[in-house]
Amino acid sequence: MAERVTAMASQGTVVIFGASSCCMSHTMTGLFAQLGVSSTVHEVDKDPQREDLERALAGMVGQSPAVPAVFICGALVGGTRQVMELHLGGHLVPLLRQAGAL
Repeated sequence: MAERVTAMASQGTVVIFGASSCCMSHTMTGLFAQLGVSSTVHEVDKDPQREDLERALAGMVGQSPAVPAVFICGALVGGTRQVMELHLGGHLVPLLRQAGAL
């Protein structure tokens, strides 16, 4: 399943794994939209292999719940805390520019 997550994470410059009912997933999606980034969103709770996908993401992210999980250029950035730390520290926009997302 980790291979599937890796393949899905590589489907766009910015990929967000979230859940349709998760407020933090919506917050992450909204943040990137406000920054002008077109992200690819995979709603884990709507995936037929949801439990396996969540387990694989939890192993990669190192937390449960595993969503939201943000990948940039196929590399795991992390969850809400890590993304917000980058953003508030002034490092997210440069990272997005370097990735070609802005």
